[in-house]
Amino acid sequence: MKTKHFYSHLVETTHITLELASLDVTSEERVHLLSLVEANIHSTVVSKTLSQLSEEDKKTFLKNLALENHEQTLSHLKTKVNDIEEKLKKEIDRVTKELLEDVKKVKENQDKK
Repeated sequence: MKTKHFYSHLVETTHITLELASLDVTSEERVHLLSLVEANIHSTVVSKTLSQLSEEDKKTFLKNLALENHEQTLSHLKTKVNDIEEKLKKEIDRVTKELLEDVKKVKENQDKK
């Protein structure tokens, strides 16, 4: 992932990047696909995080997120949600696994042609 987020240390997308590199697509398409991977992971993390917070804590979280205050965002979450990093890691792993499976299916279809 190119953009730093409060959860970046939990994300490993090398395997998806390598699979995307093996697809028969232009470099512009590959960059676009990588940005979609990042956006999908980000929306998954934000959704999971919001589901764990009270209304007031959601406001604080979203404010910190908008200000890109990554350290404060994570610090706040750690005080409000038990095992937040573990929960987020589980969601990130789930979504990256799904994305990887999708890329592999596309590659298989390309190989059949």
